[in-house]
Amino acid sequence: MAERRMFAKTIIDSDAFLDMPISARLLYYDLAMRADDDGFVNSPKKIMRMIGATQDDLSILALRKFIIPFDSGIVVIKHWKIHNYIRKDTYSETKYIEEKELLELDENKSYKLKNNKCDIFVDEPSTQVRLGKDRLGKDSIDYNIATSETKVSTVDTAKASKHKYGEYKHVLLKDEELQKLQKDFENWEELIKYLDEYIEMKGYKAKSHYLAIRKWVVDAVKRKNKSKSNDIPDWVKDL
Repeated sequence: MAERRMFAKTIIDSDAFLDMPISARLLYYDLAMRADDDGFVNSPKKIMRMIGATQDDLSILALRKFIIPFDSGIVVIKHWKIHNYIRKDTYSETKYIEEKELLELDENKSYKLKNNKCDIFVDEPSTQVRLGKDRLGKDSIDYNIATSETKVSTVDTAKASKHKYGEYKHVLLKDEELQKLQKDFENWEELIKYLDEYIEMKGYKAKSHYLAIRKWVVDAVKRKNKSKSNDIPDWVKDL
């Protein structure tokens, strides 16, 4: 396995990457540095402990589609082929063939799951990132072959417990989630507005808008406001 790793500026300079918390970005760098020649990492939790990252940071990376996690605990760097070119004479294929066979490359040479057979589920903070895949056994829940009626019912129930917020009505929050934001952030309306406009412009999707606000929107709004403050002439600040 090669000792050197590269990072493409098109990925790490993107708004999607820079809008994440610093802790999530640092975890991404460490995962990529320790990945094998196909971009797979077999000990993400060990790396998290080494650098002081949390499960939430890993969840954000999965949510923002910078990594793809598997039930086995292994993760793969989604844009690995964009970051790195491994010479054939030094290349060593990953040991995680089962996970590799679930993937294919899209037109941009990014990993994606074959035929949408797997779905990534990112839960609330302090819960595990799970990648649903075909399972055997009577007690297993197969998300891929669930009936369409069950899926529609589940989606409708989830939406029914949330309300729409923002000018474009893109932000979905439960009553208790809104109350927590109002309690914890004086600028909660600004946070909702930022996410609402971001979804409108970028088509951003997240399972939990509440989690998105707490884990990256707060930092993004702080950076935006700081940038605006830096643009104000000194003589105005002194008034």
